Amino acid sequence: MATQLNPSEGVEPVEQARSFLVERIEQGSLKLPLLPRAASQVMSIISDPKADAARLSALIHQDQTLAGHLLRIANSPAYMPRSPIVSLQQAIAWLGLDVLSEIAFTISIQQGVFRADGYTEAIKHLLRHALITALVAREIARQRRHNVESAFLCGLLHAIGKPVVLHVLSDVQKDWRTKLEWEPVERLMQEFHIPVGVMIADKWSLPAQVREAITYYADYSHAPTSKPALITALASRLATHLMDPTATDEESVRNHPVVRDLNLYPEDVAKLLEQGSTILDTAESMAV
Repeated sequence: MATQLNPSEGVEPVEQARSFLVERIEQGSLKLPLLPRAASQVMSIISDPKADAARLSALIHQDQTLAGHLLRIANSPAYMPRSPIVSLQQAIAWLGLDVLSEIAFTISIQQGVFRADGYTEAIKHLLRHALITALVAREIARQRRHNVESAFLCGLLHAIGKPVVLHVLSDVQKDWRTKLEWEPVERLMQEFHIPVGVMIADKWSLPAQVREAITYYADYSHAPTSKPALITALASRLATHLMDPTATDEESVRNHPVVRDLNLYPEDVAKLLEQGSTILDTAESMAV
């Protein structure tokens, strides 16, 4: 991606990069990734109440890379198959249409969006956090009798703007032949990932609940319908804790206002925390 812009003399590269992001976001001209074709088709299946396993199987068969990753994940300890799964039909029978759809969508998104030259470790961290958030959100949704497929997508995509901002900044640095320190890059990522995420939601025509989670998960008090943002807010916080218990201690998670706002009892939160190791293992298996 060519930025067709050179850093101005006398202006710090970080400030120039920030101005670049502000200008492109305001103009709506920031180059965004396309929704991977497989992900788009899987989303169509997820949202179609008449969709069946044969349709998903036919889609996956068209992409051997996707099929290979999916069978590897289905055979992982996280999904505990009784015997080796060697076909998509077996995978669908064992995991079910909904879980297999989630896995297929997740694989496709990883291959198409989670990439930024020079930021391999940061991208791995963002991907792991997104996967864990999605899995935790699914469990919260089960407890609250909310749509689990929607909650999974909200969790997976809630910070989708972050890898995209990193990708943009990676390209900017190449074009300008400069190197920004990680700390200011991280600040820019945090500052701009929500507006960029909203732009992606619009470009990809994501479901309204997912767009709402992206927009408001960091400040759910302003969310129009609240539930997607509430679930995602707690899931993201729990994901941070599970990845690094020293970053967000367990007590602060248990006592966070979002727990009360979701009408969760202490035993509900305890159950989510008890599932931590299983969730971490599942997220690890889903990373490609």
